[in-house]
Amino acid sequence: MVQKAKILLVDDRPENLLALEAILSALDQTLVRASSGEEALKALLTDDFAVILLDVQMPGMDGFETAAHIKRRERTRDIPIIFLTAINHGPHHTFRGYAAGAVDYISKPFDPWVLRAKVSVFVELYMKNVQLREQAALLRLQLEGSRQVEAAAEPSEPAGLLAELSARLAAVEEQAEALSKQLGDSSDAGAVATAAHLERKLTGLRRALDALEPGAGGAAAQLPSQN
Repeated sequence: MVQKAKILLVDDRPENLLALEAILSALDQTLVRASSGEEALKALLTDDFAVILLDVQMPGMDGFETAAHIKRRERTRDIPIIFLTAINHGPHHTFRGYAAGAVDYISKPFDPWVLRAKVSVFVELYMKNVQLREQAALLRLQLEGSRQVEAAAEPSEPAGLLAELSARLAAVEEQAEALSKQLGDSSDAGAVATAAHLERKLTGLRRALDALEPGAGGAAAQLPSQN
């Protein structure tokens, strides 16, 4: 069963939260409500979210202050934030939203189709990133197992291939970390291409590792291209 992404909806007005749920329900993801900045920060202590929809005008801790707290925490600093506001004080107000760490800034009333499309991009990127991390973890376990087999046998060419595969895996994992940060910094579509590229790399590495398994060709294995 494919795990659903979590989307955090933060607004002090119940009717606005209900409207957001109605708009985003078609994405078939897990929608989590928070009626204040404090409640949102509490939810972020235990759960991972693909994106946060954050109302600017809230009593007590407003959206800007809430975003500042989110960006200060190492666990949550890379989560994309989309600000929602019913007021518009011009460029300065918008700039303040981006300065607080938002990847997008949408004024109410907003187009439901546009909002849903924007959120779906971040959900897709989040799911790609989760998949990359899971594949990398499984591949690393396979590599460790192969190293143990090679250590018990006579040195041969596959040992060198395993070393190179291991180095390439480390590079892919490093790029996956960079992708995670890119999600929190920008809504640029280039992140989608980056995720797809990393996924292709991991697939190639897995095939090369499978070829090194006993009875699968041994030293005849060909390493995938790094492109």
